[in-house]
Amino acid sequence: MSDHTPDSDSGKSPAPEPSAGSPIGSGHGQGGERTAAFPRSSTGPEEHPGGGAAADRGFATPPRRPLVAAAALVVLALMAALGIADVQPPSPRPASAPAGEFSAGRAFEHVRHIGQEVHVTGSPAADRVRHYLIDALTGYGLHPEVQDTVGVNAGKFGEGAMAHVRNVVAVLPGTSSTGQVVLMAHYDSVQVSYGANDDGAGTSTLLEVARALTAGGGARPRNDIVFLFTDAEEACLCGAEAFVSRHPLGQKQSVVLNFEARGSSGPAVMFQTSDGNADLIDVYARTPHPVGTSLAVEVYRLLSNDTDFTPFLAQSRFTGLNTAYIDGSSVYHSPFDRPSTMDKASLQHHGDNALALAREFGRADLPPLMKPASGDAVYFPFAGLLVRYPAALTWPIAVLALLAVAALVFLARRRGLTSVPRTLAGLGLALVPLIAVAVAAQVLWALLVTIRPGYGELLDPARPTWFRFGVVALTAAILLCWYALSRRRLGPVPLATGGLALLALLGALFAAAIPGGSYLVAIPALVGALAGIGALYARPALAKVAVLTAGAAVATLILAPTVALFFPALGLATGAAAAVFAMLLGLAALPVPELLFRPPLAARHRRLGAAPAAAALAVSLICTTTGMVVDDWDTGHPEPTHLMYALDRDTGTAEWVSLERSPGGWTSGYVRNRQELNRLFPVLPEGMLSVGPARPADLPAPEATILSDDTSGDQRTLHLRITSKRQVRFLSFYGEVGDHRVVSATVEGREATTYVTEQNRFGVVFHGPSSGGLEVTLVLNGAGPFKLRLVDGSDGLDGLPGFTPRPPTVGVFGSHSSELLAVAATQTL
Repeated sequence: MSDHTPDSDSGKSPAPEPSAGSPIGSGHGQGGERTAAFPRSSTGPEEHPGGGAAADRGFATPPRRPLVAAAALVVLALMAALGIADVQPPSPRPASAPAGEFSAGRAFEHVRHIGQEVHVTGSPAADRVRHYLIDALTGYGLHPEVQDTVGVNAGKFGEGAMAHVRNVVAVLPGTSSTGQVVLMAHYDSVQVSYGANDDGAGTSTLLEVARALTAGGGARPRNDIVFLFTDAEEACLCGAEAFVSRHPLGQKQSVVLNFEARGSSGPAVMFQTSDGNADLIDVYARTPHPVGTSLAVEVYRLLSNDTDFTPFLAQSRFTGLNTAYIDGSSVYHSPFDRPSTMDKASLQHHGDNALALAREFGRADLPPLMKPASGDAVYFPFAGLLVRYPAALTWPIAVLALLAVAALVFLARRRGLTSVPRTLAGLGLALVPLIAVAVAAQVLWALLVTIRPGYGELLDPARPTWFRFGVVALTAAILLCWYALSRRRLGPVPLATGGLALLALLGALFAAAIPGGSYLVAIPALVGALAGIGALYARPALAKVAVLTAGAAVATLILAPTVALFFPALGLATGAAAAVFAMLLGLAALPVPELLFRPPLAARHRRLGAAPAAAALAVSLICTTTGMVVDDWDTGHPEPTHLMYALDRDTGTAEWVSLERSPGGWTSGYVRNRQELNRLFPVLPEGMLSVGPARPADLPAPEATILSDDTSGDQRTLHLRITSKRQVRFLSFYGEVGDHRVVSATVEGREATTYVTEQNRFGVVFHGPSSGGLEVTLVLNGAGPFKLRLVDGSDGLDGLPGFTPRPPTVGVFGSHSSELLAVAATQTL
């Protein structure tokens, strides 16, 4: 329980601080507290298992304790604000900015053109965007070309996908080239999105960079700069794959810089690199606003996410960096990804760094940068800088942290402030708030989804700020409650040293598992331990507090930006991640919140002891409630819903289908059962889906026409044309589940996969087919009949029998299958 006697400003004198070379705790404490006077050499905490008076003391007992606590917390709050401000995007520059600078005002005019209509791969709208890009690049004096070819999926998922792609490629020749730098963004959108942010932001960034580099009066780059605008990224990364595998420039060693967006706001975070990134990070650190952490790189490597950067990483001839802004994710892939939702500051951040990187790599000696360095760098934002050091130092820093914590425990034990058993107990107890806050953050999200089911389809609410403050305040409440319950039983110093010991151990664990993330805990543990040692020797008490606050400030400058970046990165749906990092910050700074409580040996005062935690919990409730009020569904932020229509021409039946986990009120009007449809409609996800009966529409099914049929020995070769009688986004065809007869497959001149592992069947999904259909050649084992399941897909449910347009407060969930109209039939060849 937390509790203390009145501080010195109420007429009592604080307990004297023990000196380094004198008997411990000599003198008497406040308000009749116990005394302790035993020599370090003969009597220590281990000889007093109850702890003794000295073992119950903190690092410092300053006068005017509440005032000192407030001052220390204000300092840490300012450090947190500084650290978070350091990773925010810059103010956008107007269109009147100097010609050699990047201007969000100028770039946004490109966004207006690109994001004025949905422009999915193969659509007339995509053609219009492509022609706009060509005209703009031509106006800058470049000579763009269109790479018109077929690409195949090169990502971590979507096996069997292909697309007809039309990449736009333009080269700014270098004055004395040592290699080429590829600046890349994709110009296609998903089928329900206007793509103003994803990836109108990246596309517009490249156009404005091209203008700035070709503007009169500026020095031309030494190296070749390739501007690559890829097609079909959303479908299958097929444009990037086609460039890498089939374009002459894609065969050259290159530094590749990809620019993306997974939201509408926030800083442009450099979140992915090629292996051996140390030299690239040195260049990136020279950009105007470097925002990135080696932890993000480590985490992203573990995920199944893909961008156009993926096909390049698969080839050893490329190195590079991947950047995106990721806040405001509620508009991601949705109809609200329009120019009006874009934060121009994020566009400015993208552009400032893109232009700086183009110039830095443009003037560099590229051969050393086009191959991996000897190792990765560890890097993170800190007080306006991008701190970086070789990954080889990860283990030495982790070991130093362990040694520093051990030294702190040893010295504190000699002063009777802790013992090894007590510190170990503190280490074990420190796991409690870490686990509790992770559980609490996820429970909070589950409650929000229960109250407002539409949240279940989102990574983050449309207006997440109040909720994020609520999670931080909830973290503080859990920390302070745990601390209040533990400090009197164990003592402040054992809890503080135990918390630092946990951070140091995590530093070693991270060094082994995710080296780029070890700094997050190892450096706060190291600095916190050194600050603790300094506090043992500092005089007077206020100096002790200053030293401890300085140590906590370092942890704050490291961890606060991480919390701020992880909220949008993983969203409230995985709020446990940001909450755990916030709790690690709390554990690193425990000597500071100790000042909120009465001295440990003072008379207990339960209400005062519970006050800090109660206040934090109240703030959390207020913030969360405010978030619910502020983030209600409206016409500008409607409830996301998911609905598809699947028509089986074999049976003449149709189904409404939804991927919503718990269908909301509007969707429930269409779906009411659960059923697996993946066998009949392989383009749909596996597992149980929400379905409901629909009236069959009078729509034709795709069909396969045999152009030639040859048998040689035990192999049959079928040459087919597969067509759709509708205007469709994709054409797909599949063998039967478990059928492994396909020896080889060629679609539109490119080899296709012969077996989709996750579906246990042969299958191809071709995006952007021409009106003439697809030419397909299949080589089969055996001369017997072969069944093909043909599925085509278009977008839009308007006009279907039984469909009623959504009301204004009900919107479309951003996904690759929202509003899909699929027609399927089986054909025996």
